[in-house]
Amino acid sequence: MKNTKSRPAVAQFVGLVLLAIPVTARGIDVGVKVEPGVAIPLTSPQTQQFGVGGAGALKGLVGLAPYVDVAGTIMFLLLPASSNSLATESGRAWAAGGGLVLRLPRESEEMRLKRPHDQEPLFGAKPWVDGDALYVRSGPLDRFGVAVAAGVSFPLGEDRLFWLGPFVRFFQVVGHNIGGGSDNRDARTLIIGLSLETGTSLARPTRQAAVSQASCPPGVACPAPLRDRDGDGVPDIYDDCPDVPGPASNHGCPVYEKIIVTPDKLELREKIQFAWNSPVIEKVSHPALDEVAKALQDNKAFRVEIEGHASSEGGDEHNQTLSEQRAQAVLDYLAGKGVARDRLKSKGFSSSRPLTSNVTETGRETNRRVEFVIFFIVHKEGSAQ
Repeated sequence: MKNTKSRPAVAQFVGLVLLAIPVTARGIDVGVKVEPGVAIPLTSPQTQQFGVGGAGALKGLVGLAPYVDVAGTIMFLLLPASSNSLATESGRAWAAGGGLVLRLPRESEEMRLKRPHDQEPLFGAKPWVDGDALYVRSGPLDRFGVAVAAGVSFPLGEDRLFWLGPFVRFFQVVGHNIGGGSDNRDARTLIIGLSLETGTSLARPTRQAAVSQASCPPGVACPAPLRDRDGDGVPDIYDDCPDVPGPASNHGCPVYEKIIVTPDKLELREKIQFAWNSPVIEKVSHPALDEVAKALQDNKAFRVEIEGHASSEGGDEHNQTLSEQRAQAVLDYLAGKGVARDRLKSKGFSSSRPLTSNVTETGRETNRRVEFVIFFIVHKEGSAQ
């Protein structure tokens, strides 16, 4: 069964534009961040002379190492004159410089094998911090400044071409004028805003785009081809399943009948059925588990924790035992299909992690389930996402 999920046209366009960047430029990923925000002066005399204003930053990113980017930064600051001060003009400053952006490994690299209505933990949040050393031009003054920030970004859509989230930045301008003279007091500003980011490492090429990279005009030297060890036409750095062939429309992962492979998770199209109040797996669920076993055999990097969950019916001790037994039954089934036991682990959670309310029978049925937590770490060169 083909994956019928369609990508937004804008995501396809951005992906193709990013892929058009020469391979030599994409050997280390590049990205762009736009960060508008609200600026709040923290120190005197700015607090007396100006009110709350606006700020903006534009960052160009180059992947230095996994989760580390080098950033070139341009910042702007505008503080309106306070009605209670003698200031007649707004306070303006701009700054240019650079620094580093550090990220935590993004949640999408720890995938869950669940049903479609489940959500990725924390919506795929990716925390980050950055720091910049800056040349600051404030009126006629040339000064040195530093800025440090912390934020969290969330993916917009399954393609993850764009990330959006809040940030807080502390911006300090050192009082000493590079050219000498003038006020020598430091100026500190708090900036709160939103960060929007995109970059080459976020783009996922179509099969046509990947093939076009190998086509070079006559007389023009071809760049070194991107590694594609499973030969499916999707380069490994963009392939969610680099060791097993799959179509580019499914991000290089094979398409299964009862499992949906997305950039972030594997989703079961149907829940696993058990005999009433028993760990015995119903035969109707064997085909789905057979595909789970095949997916694990296709992707040797998967390490799975099988979680058993119960509804609130019955006592906690009984539910705990039943959830453990059902998780173990699934483990035994997968092992019987050839999946190595050292890649499998089972755990029961009783009714401690409901997906919905247990008030109705529909809710209780939803909460009685087995989930597969899959650790699938994708190591990619560079960062810029």
